[in-house]
Parts: sequence; structure tokens; C-alpha cells
Amino acid sequence: MSEFLPYLIVALIYAFVAFDFWRSTKTAPAEIPLHWHSSAIATGLAIHGWLLYRGIFVGDAGQLGLSLGLGNALSMVFWLTVLIYWITDIRQSYNSLQAYVLPPAALFVLLHGSIHEFNLLPYTDQPLFLAHLIIALLAYSLFTFAALHALLMAAAERSLHGKPKLTRLADFPPLIVMENMLFRVIGIGFLLLTLTLLSGIMFSEHIFNQAMKFNHKNVFALLSWLIYAGLLLGRHIYGWRGRTAIRLTLSGFVLLLLAYAGTKFVMQFLLQP
Repeated sequence: MSEFLPYLIVALIYAFVAFDFWRSTKTAPAEIPLHWHSSAIATGLAIHGWLLYRGIFVGDAGQLGLSLGLGNALSMVFWLTVLIYWITDIRQSYNSLQAYVLPPAALFVLLHGSIHEFNLLPYTDQPLFLAHLIIALLAYSLFTFAALHALLMAAAERSLHGKPKLTRLADFPPLIVMENMLFRVIGIGFLLLTLTLLSGIMFSEHIFNQAMKFNHKNVFALLSWLIYAGLLLGRHIYGWRGRTAIRLTLSGFVLLLLAYAGTKFVMQFLLQP
């Protein structure tokens, strides 16, 4: 129980802040005390980051290894996602957006604490592989952010058509502002995804003398890259926005999810002897 307690504390911090954001919808904006939310999330991020460090970097100084199983990977992606929202909130005062990302982050923290895994990655002594891994995690985190943001935009669009207003939160930004943020994040994520594919090709060529293995992971990643490339090109040439942008964003994310998380789940749980 003592090992699980820090995970529970982080999940409760995330859940309580999210709950308070929703509770504040019934309070007049001038009466809503939002100043403590940022500090609470920062505390959760600090503990969460320590748990990730302890779970990912295993071994000792003489033989340090990286363990990045499904629980570690999903927890890290959502840690980075919460961090991005937290930084965005500080700079642009989009307080209510975090109410949507904190609940799934709390869930994956609990999942991380429940899964006891020791899945050491090979080639961690290779600088090129480490660079590839870091860039890939940043890219996946940005696209996770984009997918959650797209779902939020879809809910906001429903409210504009007189359907249930699930997005009535304090300081909720206009739809056009959210859309601009979405494309900024996708643009950066697309650049990182491109670097991920290129560094993966270079590493594969260096280790296996083969530029790319056409396995499920790489095929899904390439298809996702094509979708995001088409979305950014369509935005630039045809001004794509609204539902088209939301659908393509979510489609690309699902493929990325299948590329990593789906493959990881099959290999780690279904194909274990």
C-alpha cells in the first residue's frame, strides 16, 4: 500500500482540481478562486515526474537501464500533456481546459501504479536511439494534447448548435482561439513526428543495415504522418477547419495510438508466454 500511496496522492490532486473547475461553473466569475489551481497541479506534476523517473530509470549508476512498458509510457505521455496544458494556462489563462485533461491523467497515474513491469529497452547506450526516443515521446504527447483539444472543440461546437453545453466552464476560450491553438500544436507535433521517423530510419540503418522495417508500428506511424501532413496542407491551401480538422486530428491520433500503445499492449500482455 505504501508503494501505491504516491500514485494515489497524484491522482487525487488531479481529480480534485478538475472537480473544483467543474464546481466553479456554478459560481460567479469574480468569486472563483483560481489562483491555487496552478500550484496544486504543479505539486501533482512534481510528484508524478518523480514517480516516472523512479519507474523508468532502473538499475544503478554502473548499469543504468530504461524501462518503458505500457504503464510507464502512458503515464509519461499524460504527464507531458498535463505539463503542456499547465504551461499554456499560465501564459494564456485558459484555466478551464485543464478540467478535461486532468481526469484521464489521474486514471493513467493509477494504472501506472497498478502495473508492476520491468521491461528494459535495448540500445539505451546508443545516443541516436535516446534522441529518437525523446523526440517520439514529445511528438506523441503533443498529439495526445491535440486529440483531447479536438474532443473539447467538438463538445464546444455541439453547444453552439443548442445541444447540451458540456463546455460551460470558467474562462472557456472562444472556438476560433482553440482552433488556432490546435493547429499550432499539430504543426509542432508534425515536425517532431517527422524527426521521429527520420531518426528511426537512421537508427535502423545504423543497427540493422535496413532503413525501415515495414511492421505494424511503422505502417501506422507513416499513415498518421500522411494524415497530419494532409491536414496541415489542407489548412494552408483550402482553409480546412471545424469538423474536418477535428476528424482528421482524431484519425491521425488513433493511428499513432495503434502504432505504439496498441503494439505495446499486444506484445506485453497478449503474446506473453
